[in-house]
Amino acid sequence: MTTNEDNVFKSNSGFRNEVRSDIEENMDKFKDPVILGEMLYKLLEERENTNRILKNILTKLESIETKNIDAPKEYLPQVLLPEIDEKILSYVKEIGKATAEDVRGKFHYKGTNAASARLNRLFEQGLLDKKQVGKKVFFFPQNSV
Repeated sequence: MTTNEDNVFKSNSGFRNEVRSDIEENMDKFKDPVILGEMLYKLLEERENTNRILKNILTKLESIETKNIDAPKEYLPQVLLPEIDEKILSYVKEIGKATAEDVRGKFHYKGTNAASARLNRLFEQGLLDKKQVGKKVFFFPQNSV
């Protein structure tokens, strides 16, 4: 049974034999320093072309990455939120600004730590803006600060 690897090796061995016969035919030419110089010159030209192509590819890749970073948020996929976070986000949009104390009272949290953690998570996801005024931290709907 022959596999694809066997076929690859067979085709490679044919190629190797062809290259080997070409080299054997041209061994006398390789002793000439002018021929060797020309070969080295061609090799350097090809390397420069390859480096130029790679540099262009790298530049294009960097520009694509920059475009993705600078993409407007409305084009980014929607963030899936737990139901309570969606309610908190709607509440903040409805009243315009909210503190952890406001969210604690509205959603019946025992303390402000849980409300503050949820608001901060929404801020980190880019859904809310926040601003500290004295000891209070206010959370606003995105782009309304």
